[in-house]
Amino acid sequence: MDAPVHPPEPRPRPKKPTRAAEVRLQIADEIVNGALQPGATLDETDLAHRFGVSRTPVREALRALAASGLVETRPHRGTIVAHPAPQRLAEMFVTMAELEALCAGIAALAMTAAERRELAAIHAALGALVRDGDPERYHELNEAFHGAIYAGSHNGYLAEITAETRVRVQPYRRAQFRQVGRLARSHAEHDAIVGAILRGDRAAAAAAMRSHIAIVRDAYDQYLEAL
Repeated sequence: MDAPVHPPEPRPRPKKPTRAAEVRLQIADEIVNGALQPGATLDETDLAHRFGVSRTPVREALRALAASGLVETRPHRGTIVAHPAPQRLAEMFVTMAELEALCAGIAALAMTAAERRELAAIHAALGALVRDGDPERYHELNEAFHGAIYAGSHNGYLAEITAETRVRVQPYRRAQFRQVGRLARSHAEHDAIVGAILRGDRAAAAAAMRSHIAIVRDAYDQYLEAL
């Protein structure tokens, strides 16, 4: 008797970003790629008109960009474009690497069977986006990939502070996907992380994630050098 045929699982879809997140990412891209230069003034009203939103999401976006070190808000003088100090950026990436490594290591032991299948499905969908050569969609689903690992730790506080730190580092992580060949390399790095988590190997999962974030930092530096 033939084995039953199961329909393929639907491709995971990333959550739609809020308007504030969309504004934040657009402004961040323009700062990182040099379209907005250090010292340029960012007026809330002008930005609200440009993006077709109220000033509330613009204000929220600027607060998040300030936390990332990309803008500086001066009392009674408005907000200007800045670049984070190299030491500050290095500290952000080191912290990100350790938090994500901790999440991955714990997730290797704590993830349920359903969560492991979901992670594998997201990883497969990312592979399809590598073949499509779509960095924007890859970035969006990459957020879901890392979020699944944070949730898989089953430690709400750890997941919360890791996600908050990720938002601060996100503009730099997003930029490095525009390098030629970076999507395929990122997916290969993910492959090591997923394999270790599915095997339940805590040490290997943590090490693979820590290595991945270090490579992301190097890829961002290379992206800047190529501008």
